[in-house]
Amino acid sequence: MVKYQDEALDRTFAALSDPTRRALLARLGEKESLSVSELAEPFSISLPAIMKHLDVLTDAGLILREKTGRTVACRLTAQPMEQAMNWLNRYAQFWSESFDRLAAFVEDSPWPTQPSTPIPAVPKVQPKVQASRSRVGSARGRKKSSPPGRKPSS
Repeated sequence: MVKYQDEALDRTFAALSDPTRRALLARLGEKESLSVSELAEPFSISLPAIMKHLDVLTDAGLILREKTGRTVACRLTAQPMEQAMNWLNRYAQFWSESFDRLAAFVEDSPWPTQPSTPIPAVPKVQPKVQASRSRVGSARGRKKSSPPGRKPSS
């Protein structure tokens, strides 16, 4: 068994697995640079929670943070995404080739034609419905119904 370990790729996919982090990356993709408070603005989670998400994205190399005075600006970086895309493209190529082979096989195989003589229809037989054993055999559990308009006597 071949062991394929690439810690950077693992961190990238781990960072991309969270919807909040993907949303943060999407916002950074719209503008070149955003401050942490601008990034956090549309989210209903706390600023410390946003900071933790930004830490994960920074550790994965997906964003860069630059501090200017008291403002921390975040910027998207492409290299880890490119590595992830290259990894995914290998599997996309594998599946594409597999589907191409399947399509070629299906196109080469002759389709069955309609039989020249019709196949006689088999009449459908309704299966007999049998009550469950618990209801059939249990006379003690059955209550007799009273005639209409009368209340059962106790």
